[in-house]
Amino acid sequence: MMQPIPIVAATGTSCLGAGRAALADALASGRSGLAPAAELDGVPVPGWAGRVAGLDTVALPEALRAFDCRNNRLAWLALQQDAFLQAVERLQAEYGAARIAIFLGTSTSGIAATESAYRAAAADNFAALPDWYSYRHTHNVHATTDFVARALDITGPAQTISTACSSSAKVFAAASRALNAGICDAAVVGGVDTLCLTTLKGFDALQLVSPGPCRPADLHRQGISIGEAAGFAVLEPRAKQARHALLGYGESSDAHHMSTPDPQGRGAQLAMQAALTRANLKATDIDYINLHGTGTAANDLAEDCAVFQCFGDQLPCSSSKGWTGHCLGAAGIMEVLVLMSCLEQGLLPQSLGTETLDPALRSRVLMAPESRALRYAMSNSFGFGGTNCSLLLGALQ
Repeated sequence: MMQPIPIVAATGTSCLGAGRAALADALASGRSGLAPAAELDGVPVPGWAGRVAGLDTVALPEALRAFDCRNNRLAWLALQQDAFLQAVERLQAEYGAARIAIFLGTSTSGIAATESAYRAAAADNFAALPDWYSYRHTHNVHATTDFVARALDITGPAQTISTACSSSAKVFAAASRALNAGICDAAVVGGVDTLCLTTLKGFDALQLVSPGPCRPADLHRQGISIGEAAGFAVLEPRAKQARHALLGYGESSDAHHMSTPDPQGRGAQLAMQAALTRANLKATDIDYINLHGTGTAANDLAEDCAVFQCFGDQLPCSSSKGWTGHCLGAAGIMEVLVLMSCLEQGLLPQSLGTETLDPALRSRVLMAPESRALRYAMSNSFGFGGTNCSLLLGALQ
C-alpha cells in the first residue's frame, strides 16, 4: 500500500487546444480535435491526426534556442498554460531547485528534426548534415527532459522514460519511487510527443492507421489516429491543498510479442490489479476506467479481456483517443488529465467515434456520456511490445 501523493498542478496541450480548460470543454461537448493528416513538412501522410496548431510560430527563449524543434516547441507552449510555471516557482522557493526531480516520457522525441536534416542533406547529395541540426538538443531521447529542466530551472534528478505508449504513465510510478526513497521532495512528471513521418508512415506500413477518425471498440474500426501532445503535472507529498492524488500504480510486461499484446490481456490485468493493491482498493471501488483503447482489433480485444477479468461487465469505461488521437509517449499524461477533468466535472465521457459497439467486447463501453459524482478512476496505458502501466487517481475534495 502506498500513501496518496497529491497532484498540485497540471497542464496539457493537444489538438483540442492549449490548457486544461480546452480539454474539459471538448470532453463536455464531445468535440474531437482530429482532422485529415494530409501532409507533414510537405510530405503526404495518411489517415487523420491530432495536430497542435501554431507550433511553427512558437519561439523558444533565447538561451534555449539550440533546442529548437517541434517537440520542444510543444513542450514550451504547454508549460505556459494553467499557471504551471508559477507552481514550479513556488516549489523552488519551498524546497530548492536541487530537491525537485523531473520524469518525462516520450517515444520518438525530436526525431522530426532528424527527418528534416536528412531531407536537406539529400538535396546536397548527402555531403553533410545541415549546420543547424543538433542531435543532442532535438532527436536525443533525453533532449526534451533536458530542455524542460533548463526551462524550469530544475537541477534535481532528471530521467527520461521511453517505453512507447506507456512512457508518460510510467513517469508517475518512477516519481513515486523517487519520492518514497527521499531522493526528492517534489517531482515534475509528464510527457511530450509530436507528429513525425517515422510514426505516421511507420504505423501505416503496419496497416494500423485508420483512413478516417479512429473508432475505438467499434465493430468496424480500422486502426489508430496519431496525435501529438505535451502534458505536465507536479507531485508534492507534503502539499496541504490539492484536489487530486495519485493513489496507486501498476506496471507489467506481457513478454508475448514484439508488437502485439497478449490476446488474453494477462499483463494488462496484472498492471490493473497491482494499481488496486497499491491503493488498497477493491475493484468495486472504481468508478470509471479510461481505456488505452487505440482502435485496433488486437489492442481493444486484449484490453477488454483484461478489464472484464478484473472488473466484470458493469464498470463504465471508454477511450479518449477519439478526442486527441493516440499521442504515443504523451498518451499517459494526457489521459491522467482526462481523469482529473472527469473527477472535477462528474463526467463519464463516451467513447467518441464509436458507432456500433463490437459485440465481442464484454466490458461496459460507454456509447453516451453519463454524469455522476466520481471518487476513484483508473487510466490504462499499454505500450508497443507489451509494456503496461495502470494509474489510479482519486478526488481529495
